[in-house]
Amino acid sequence: MARSEVRERRQDQSKRHKQGSEHKHSEKNDKEIENISSFHWDLWLILALNNWIFDFGRPIAAMWVPLSWSPLDLPSIGDYFHMAYNVVTPFCMLKLMERSKQRMSTAVSYLCVIIFVMGASIHLVGDSVNHRLIHLGYKNHLSVRENPIMKNLKPEGLVKSFELLYVYDEVIGHLMWYLPMFFSFFLFYCGCFSSNSRKPNYSALCLFLIVLSGASYWYIVVEGQIFPLFLFTFFSMLAVFLYKSYQGLTCNINGLFLLWTFTVTLVMAIVWSLMLWNDSILRQKYPGWLYMPEPWAYYTLYLS
Repeated sequence: MARSEVRERRQDQSKRHKQGSEHKHSEKNDKEIENISSFHWDLWLILALNNWIFDFGRPIAAMWVPLSWSPLDLPSIGDYFHMAYNVVTPFCMLKLMERSKQRMSTAVSYLCVIIFVMGASIHLVGDSVNHRLIHLGYKNHLSVRENPIMKNLKPEGLVKSFELLYVYDEVIGHLMWYLPMFFSFFLFYCGCFSSNSRKPNYSALCLFLIVLSGASYWYIVVEGQIFPLFLFTFFSMLAVFLYKSYQGLTCNINGLFLLWTFTVTLVMAIVWSLMLWNDSILRQKYPGWLYMPEPWAYYTLYLS
């Protein structure tokens, strides 16, 4: 009798322990699901402010802050903005990938961040020199070779060095910067679908953040000359949305936020292009049907 009672007690204790661990595991899973599906106010707001202050505000700080504060042989205030951007953005990219329902391999996450930081750092150097040249009369709406200050440069072979700098700044730097960034957004978006049919509720602040973020990405897409990459990303996201909807899956509020943000970006980019469609001067630097003049080229041509 004593042995059977001891055995029964042990069995009861084992059952209670098992039920307790299952309950804790269930609570942990529920918490993780709630964190994944809830709106990521912190990351989206940080990214929007980061784009507006450290990206859009960077050339403003570089060109309008007096040279007595940052001489031509030292980094400008805009360069420090760029350094801050190069830290904040990859951090937010990593946090987004951590919160994705579709877990990505650490190798993909690390490669995206490494390539992003390398490309943005290349751009930092090229952009710093470009902003310094503007103080000396460089015109963004003209090509490197057609700029007046380059025509008087001796020896003439130095112009090729500045053209190489332009390639690193506007081509290599931008591709290594924006390819991993939009790829990370796309991977995060693909993990925003589930069988949960609950419709997300958009607050007024959420709608304001969509417009604020969409406008900031408009500047990134147009000034960065990456409209084809953005267009490919946007239509890929749209295709994923249609395919997942056909499967009966629903996109959560974070995925819809990203899709609506890029929709605002696309509309603003098209409006910008149509506004300047017949500008013969800008057409010389930006030929073709995917015509997207840089805002700062427009500024140096008409406003400076």
